[in-house]
Amino acid sequence: MEASTTFKQDLLLREYGRNVQDLVNHILTVQDRSERTRLSQLLVNLMAKLNPQLRDTQDYQQKLWNHLFVMSGSKLDVDAPYPLSAMEYLNDKPQRMVYPLDTPNFKHYGKNVELLIKRATELEDEKEREAAIISIGKLMKTLYRSYNKDSITDDVILGDIRHISKGKLDLDKSMVESNNLFESVGGRPQQQEYSNRPQQNRGDQRGGSDRHRKNTNRIPSTNRNK
Repeated sequence: MEASTTFKQDLLLREYGRNVQDLVNHILTVQDRSERTRLSQLLVNLMAKLNPQLRDTQDYQQKLWNHLFVMSGSKLDVDAPYPLSAMEYLNDKPQRMVYPLDTPNFKHYGKNVELLIKRATELEDEKEREAAIISIGKLMKTLYRSYNKDSITDDVILGDIRHISKGKLDLDKSMVESNNLFESVGGRPQQQEYSNRPQQNRGDQRGGSDRHRKNTNRIPSTNRNK
């Protein structure tokens, strides 16, 4: 009956498992205080190996002793190197995680772009505001391309900036398009360079074909020897 009761006992700290809980229960039955202290220290060393992530926390040795005190049901009476307390572990509950309730108007841009646009609307210097719009436009175009395979025009980017900023930010469309202000590294120049690669490859293939034909003309015909 006693073994059955021990087996059904709830684990106060499940991360250490049933065997550690059984060792704690055994220590509580030891009559000699010095022996209980020695066994408790050995068990704390074992718990440190079973829970190595605690070593990255501050005062991890004290936390291990408190864990031992928790598993003893606050009954452990030893000469511990730290004051033992179980209240903070028995009463501690996981903190509620806060999830953002407001979603961005454009998921492919994300919330950070909206925050950048809001910050840009607060700029008073016209040059700083214009530079901010250009930087944000480059970022928005890059994000759109990574989110969607379809191309996006500068006019659409400007329209989205006006919409998010509620009409407070804008640039001349012709100036943006003529100077490629929203193009960054990985934009049109690289795409043009990439588009030329197949032509170069075709040229290499033609050159290789010509060289192959020239080499085959140099091979003497076996018919001539006959």
